[in-house]
Amino acid sequence: RRGGLGRCGCRGVQQEKIAKFFKTNYSMDMLEKELSVKGWNWGTAKFAGSVLSFDVSNLTAFEIPLNNVSQCTTGKNEVTIEFHQNDDAPVSLMEMRFHIPSSELAGDLDPVEAFHKQVMDQASVISVSGDAIAIFREIQCLTPRGRYDIKVFNTFFQLHGKTFDYKIPMSTVLRLFALPHKDGRQHFFVVSLDPPIKQGQTRYHFLVFLFGQDDETSIELPFSEEELKEKYEDKLKKEISGPTWEVLGKVMRAIVNRKITTPGGFIGNTGTPAVGCSYKAAAGFLYPLERGFIFIHKPPIHIRFEELASVNFARSGGSTRSFDFEVELKSAVVHTFSSIEKEEYTKLFDFISSKKLRVKNRGKSDKPSYADDFGDSDQEGAPDAYLARVKQEAAERDDEDGGDS
Repeated sequence: RRGGLGRCGCRGVQQEKIAKFFKTNYSMDMLEKELSVKGWNWGTAKFAGSVLSFDVSNLTAFEIPLNNVSQCTTGKNEVTIEFHQNDDAPVSLMEMRFHIPSSELAGDLDPVEAFHKQVMDQASVISVSGDAIAIFREIQCLTPRGRYDIKVFNTFFQLHGKTFDYKIPMSTVLRLFALPHKDGRQHFFVVSLDPPIKQGQTRYHFLVFLFGQDDETSIELPFSEEELKEKYEDKLKKEISGPTWEVLGKVMRAIVNRKITTPGGFIGNTGTPAVGCSYKAAAGFLYPLERGFIFIHKPPIHIRFEELASVNFARSGGSTRSFDFEVELKSAVVHTFSSIEKEEYTKLFDFISSKKLRVKNRGKSDKPSYADDFGDSDQEGAPDAYLARVKQEAAERDDEDGGDS
């Protein structure tokens, strides 16, 4: 349906019955409109009010109600239209791209910008109205990379950078994390999003901000004491000061109404909750949490214990100075965090045991010794104790199988 015009698809007999019904009851004629069924993906875009019509050979191929558009971005000879997510539909169209070739006939008018303007005039995008609750200037962001001003509003927050600008609804925020850096001089603040924000073909499910431990700020919220008590149940004070990451965390926690996840009781060999490791080719930090693990920062990975099938401690490429920590999910996906210093082994194993997580290939002993498996790095010529233990376990299993038969 478009404006006062109703549309339906029907055949032969049904068409005659419907036409007769409208003629008899409403004195209205039913008109026929031919649609393009060629399946071509090139044609002409026409704007009529709040509808974008894509025509092929002067026949309509499809129409887009522009009030369903949530965002519209431009590139070189390209316009990307994003749509509001339909929570009631199992599958919904989220994005559509149009290639707009340059034309000499357009003169000074850029056809891409003209297309973008007509879409945005009718689109249902988040508009910045009113004053921001809080503004944080020039915050370093690791994903997406750059420095952004963070402007926090009631229903969304805005990341404003030199190149990109994002408006993120508060309803898309799943979790908040505050994680101390291993060096003790910096702090990560992580925001988990669903659906993610997009930058070209890249999807960002996590926003990772990095703050210096000494970075401090002071803000005054534009609310009276009564409004703060009514809206945020005394979770916010009118004036907030302290480390920047902490102030941002307090504001986000109150508005999103979600707890901030911090590392639990785990303390590694370095005296911090961060375990230095690598994921694929990227170095980062693995944080054991009360209910999961999170790896920062490239790419950020959050693993909940409830989706975890088992973990495994493995040798790191033949080296005895480090080991790999493999996490297998119930979906059969395996995440391997490699090059972990051997001094972290005992701490990490104790944590796994305390959470009663299943350890793969654990053997019969309660707690395998790191020295038993990996030996001493100064004795490279010594017998391979790890290989010997694996062979012994295999022999024991063979004996058990033989006894059962």
